[in-house]
Amino acid sequence: MVRRSKLVLVSTLFTASALALSACGGAANPTPTSAAPSVAPSIAADAVQPTLVGMHIEGVEAEAWASAPFGALRLWDNGTAWSQIELEKGKYKWDNLEGALNNAEAKGMTDIMLVLGTTPEWAARDFTDTVYPPYPGANSAPKDFADWDNWVTAVVSRYKGRITSYEIWNEANLADFFSGTPEEMADLTARAYKIIKDIDPEATVVSASPALRLTKAFDNFYPAYLKALAAKNWPIDVLAIHTYPTGEGDPVARGLLIDIVKKAITAAGAPADMPLWDTELNYGLAGPGPIPKTEITGAKAAGWVVRTYIDDLRYGIARSYWYIWSLGPIPLLGVQAFTGTDAEQGFFALENWVVGSTFDGCDEAGGAITCNFSRDGQKSVVAWAQTGEVPYTAPAGTQLVCDPLANCQESAAEAVITLTEVPVRIYLQ
Repeated sequence: MVRRSKLVLVSTLFTASALALSACGGAANPTPTSAAPSVAPSIAADAVQPTLVGMHIEGVEAEAWASAPFGALRLWDNGTAWSQIELEKGKYKWDNLEGALNNAEAKGMTDIMLVLGTTPEWAARDFTDTVYPPYPGANSAPKDFADWDNWVTAVVSRYKGRITSYEIWNEANLADFFSGTPEEMADLTARAYKIIKDIDPEATVVSASPALRLTKAFDNFYPAYLKALAAKNWPIDVLAIHTYPTGEGDPVARGLLIDIVKKAITAAGAPADMPLWDTELNYGLAGPGPIPKTEITGAKAAGWVVRTYIDDLRYGIARSYWYIWSLGPIPLLGVQAFTGTDAEQGFFALENWVVGSTFDGCDEAGGAITCNFSRDGQKSVVAWAQTGEVPYTAPAGTQLVCDPLANCQESAAEAVITLTEVPVRIYLQ
């Protein structure tokens, strides 16, 4: 969805002691020049994997990197689309893609997704007034689908084993990104699938993603795209979605969007075991229509980052790619993520609360969400109120309660905690 130009805290929480801060796993003042490890070491197969937490990085092609931890990288808005590489037929400018891959690999990143679209001007069939990326014809279907075949063949042959997944197109239900038909997008998908699997059978093929916040655009495109994929026997490994809520939307609103798309996928008869990836999201973006942008800061920003990825576990989303780790503020985004931001602390909290832990399920009662985790014999509960404030009785064995900004306080069983939309981690004996 993004087009780039380029609290009431829990009432019982107070500033933590050094010991409590360590227990919370916070990173109060990370060094701006130090990159966080991309992949956590030796995580059990049944634990939450680092790839749950995906990321976009502004400037990754020029050695930029996140100081917060994540486990999967999506290349978009990095000058790596088809329209930005094959500027003339058969002549490829690989510089940005090469730079992004070299940088990511140097940082230890082994899970890298490339978005294959968009169409170069020379290959485009149609030209419209609005298009993204801003290259003439970039949103067009190719006039000759053999040109698409040649592009996919070239990039997969060159980067076999280095690029681990390929997403067919970005937000193909929006005319700014794709002006062709759902059936044409399904044809592009199937052609790419065959080429990719012939050259690099281990690579993952991800469907074109729809934006869900624009209901009419979703309804007019996505069910027909799914129907066309079904007719081709599902030539994909993963289904992609984008769950940016409306400008005033929160993680609860995102959950409703996930429910909508899952119903559409079920109605289309997709394989029940096909993974679902949310390949781009943030909150607070203006629109649709007159809905203004919402700035989300402080503990709320950190908390919504944490809730997003725990919600993925609740809703069966295998991974989500946050848009975007940036070099500085990006005006159109509601949650800013760069070194020193509150959202950064949310990613550190995820690393310490969730990644590498065993997920033992969630419960919802009285407006409170409680999710259970265990790691190395330590059990914990992450809890929050879906909306507003909800009283919650701390469970047996409660020792410590921490928020995503590493504010912690000792607590005890039977203590009443006022939950808010900012999740807290409750450490148990």
